[in-house]
Amino acid sequence: MKKVLVMVLALSLVLSLFAGCNKDDAEVTDKEVTTTEKEDAQVHAFIFKNTGNPYGEKQMEGFREAIEKEGHTAILKAPENPTVEDQIVIINELIGQGVDSISITGNDFDALQPALEAAMDAGIKVLSADSAVNPASRMTHINQADPELIGRVEVQAAVEMIGGSGQIAVLSATSQASNQNLWIEWMKTELEEGDYADVELVEVVYGDDLRDKSVAETEALLQKYPDLKCIIAPTTVGIAAAGKVITDKGLIGEVMVTGLGLPSEMAEYIENGACPWMYLWNPLDVGYLSGYTAMALVDGTITGALGDTFSAGKLGDFEVIADGEATQVMLGAPYKFEPSNIEEWKTVY
Repeated sequence: MKKVLVMVLALSLVLSLFAGCNKDDAEVTDKEVTTTEKEDAQVHAFIFKNTGNPYGEKQMEGFREAIEKEGHTAILKAPENPTVEDQIVIINELIGQGVDSISITGNDFDALQPALEAAMDAGIKVLSADSAVNPASRMTHINQADPELIGRVEVQAAVEMIGGSGQIAVLSATSQASNQNLWIEWMKTELEEGDYADVELVEVVYGDDLRDKSVAETEALLQKYPDLKCIIAPTTVGIAAAGKVITDKGLIGEVMVTGLGLPSEMAEYIENGACPWMYLWNPLDVGYLSGYTAMALVDGTITGALGDTFSAGKLGDFEVIADGEATQVMLGAPYKFEPSNIEEWKTVY
């Protein structure tokens, strides 16, 4: 990316730079959030699902940290609502700006393909992170942890919480979210393969990663299934919404909550027993790894091919591995958050 473009971006952001980079930066949809004066500076963009999502804010924060550390420019964008159409608008804007890379947490596995192919045809390096887009739409994918392990461990947690017998339900994000859908498939596989004859998965519902809708879906589950024993929410927005509903309705100990959550948002519910324990990786690291992968693609260190290796700063060295017929970069295993460690983690992220 030419220095002229970088300077244009810098001038457009001078006021926001004086204000400093904070939480609001991760929520803006139309502004570049960091600049650099490095002679050979690159411009790297990250598109999350939607604004107002704490997980997404942390992921973009990690991406920005990595890009800035190497002296480049980061653009953080997200539509107001988690729709394909709104993400396509942002992709087209970034193509027009001539960015060097686009990293995206997709709102749909297939529907973004024409726009992302257009970006790659324009010479832009494209990768997905967290929620994948199809292989034709990207050069590689950043995965948080082994999808099979995520799905199986969440079912195992729910079954243990309810004593091996009872009804469980899943509160997911959007019905098109590829990561959520893959985890749910592994949940169902675990239920089919394990010794869970007395456990019934009654329904999978979708809160669209929106707080109010996730609350409404939780309340609807409780009304529809009065014998429900546990809600698995593999989404940070959903698990926090479920924890609040269970707490507010005085159902702690009667209906359990588990899944994937941010320690800062779930500490209250882990401490009060609404959520005995949960799992997650560090979304800051997901974003940070995405940033270094994007830079490695632009530098030509990797092409996204199987067996490529690169260094990701403080996270160490990584290898591009198989993802079906495509490729991915795997961050690591999910981490268990419980009463014994939530105090130390709740102020971290």
